[in-house]
Amino acid sequence: MLLRLIATAVATGVAAWLVPGITVTGHNTTTQVLTLLGVAVVLGLVNALVKPFAQVLSGCLIVLTFGLFLFVINALMLMLTSWLCGVLGLGFHVNGFVAALIGSIIISLVSWLVSGVLGANRPEVDRYPQ
Repeated sequence: MLLRLIATAVATGVAAWLVPGITVTGHNTTTQVLTLLGVAVVLGLVNALVKPFAQVLSGCLIVLTFGLFLFVINALMLMLTSWLCGVLGLGFHVNGFVAALIGSIIISLVSWLVSGVLGANRPEVDRYPQ
């Protein structure tokens, strides 16, 4: 779980670096890293608690668009994360739907790659051989 948190924080940092509409603010590098870890926690909670309901409610649209509506749901989850981070006082902001859409794609790809490199997707049995 800690590896996935780190992977999401790294992916969010990459998205903030690449997408002009996504910003992470902080006085120094340590503050920015802690902000990214906080954003990763909030994003994980949003994806665990809110996203399943959004997917169930929009099931017909997902089927109708052959799954492409999942990109819209991911972008909306990133925008919700931005709003919650603002409420919590974390320096993370997403400016607009297009930035959220591009950012959510980047976060998904980079977190998948980083999780693969860190071994976060491997089962526990593979990590600790007998």
